[in-house]
This record gives sequence, C-alpha cells and structure tokens, in this order.
Amino acid sequence: MIETKDVISFFDRLAPGWDAELIRNDEVINLILDHAAVTQGKDILDVACGTGVLIPDYLKRNVASVTGIDISPKMAELARRKFPQESVSILCGDVETVEFDRQFDCIVVYNAFPHFPDPERLIRILSEKLRDGGTLTVAHGMSRDKTDAHHHGAASHVSNGLMPAEDLAAIFRKHLQVTTVLSDERMYQVAGQKL
Repeated sequence: MIETKDVISFFDRLAPGWDAELIRNDEVINLILDHAAVTQGKDILDVACGTGVLIPDYLKRNVASVTGIDISPKMAELARRKFPQESVSILCGDVETVEFDRQFDCIVVYNAFPHFPDPERLIRILSEKLRDGGTLTVAHGMSRDKTDAHHHGAASHVSNGLMPAEDLAAIFRKHLQVTTVLSDERMYQVAGQKL
C-alpha cells in the first residue's frame, strides 16, 4: 500500500533536480492536451503538477487559469517560483481532500497516476470537481510498459502498476462519457467528459 508520507518524502527529495531530468515529447504532449480539451478560456486543474511541467503548454493555449496542486511541498514551491503569473495558482495538498471554491473545465493527471493508492476513489473525486461538459484525463508521455519499468526501481514503494487503459476506461465510465482510450508505444491516455 502506498503511504502518503513516503510519496511526499520521495518527491521532495527529487524536486531540486526534477527539471534537469525532464524528457519531453512536444508532439505527444500536444496530442494529450488536444484529447483533454485544453483550449482557450478554460480553467485547468493540474493534479500532481510537480514543478509545473505542463504549465507553459496550458499558457500557450491561452487558458483562463491554471490551478496546480502537488502533495510535495518542494515541488509546489518550485512551481510557484517558476510561474508567478496572476492566472496561475499553485497549491500544496492532497487533491482528494482539498476543497476548491469552484469546478474546472479540464482536469489533467499527467505522469502521476501510479502514485495514487486508490484509482477508483481518485477518479470519482476528480469527476466531482469537473463542470458539466468538462474533461478529465489521465495520461503518460510514454507507453504503459515503459511507465511501469520507470517506476520499478527506486519508485516501486510509491507506485502501483499502470493499469491497462481499458480497465481505467471502465472506471471512468462510472462517472463520465469516455472520449479517448489510447495505449501504444508512445503514450497512454484515458479521457472522459462530464455530461
């Protein structure tokens, strides 16, 4: 079972070197954000935002606002320093327990899903934070096999395996209309819309 305190200490330890280790595939990220319906004027919730890896991508799409949340104080602090814009707000906390004063058009969980101990609970809670017509997406910028291999070593105590995309889609269907199910050698994504 993943312990919250272990997740926090693991990512606090990695935070200072996080951006230097970052590997990006802009084509995949753009496809993920297209499927996530991240477009101009939307209010975005970036779950487990880390140092704000996707925030420049959201801003390029002229979103109305970005709320990033991360359970690691050091990750959240780095993101806050990098993005002082008025339209960007970074919170440190557990997205499953934090009360927001509004709902969101798009909720994105990018490269973080295996670190949540209870996928069913996470999807239910995030679905409730969506506006009607809003989109929730869980995505990874690499294949399921590569994601699992990446988490196998030092991160094994703070990661579950990444479930098959069809299994995650089945959880989504309890709360949302599934719009994307994609798992190939380049990426992994499930997205759904709140009707």
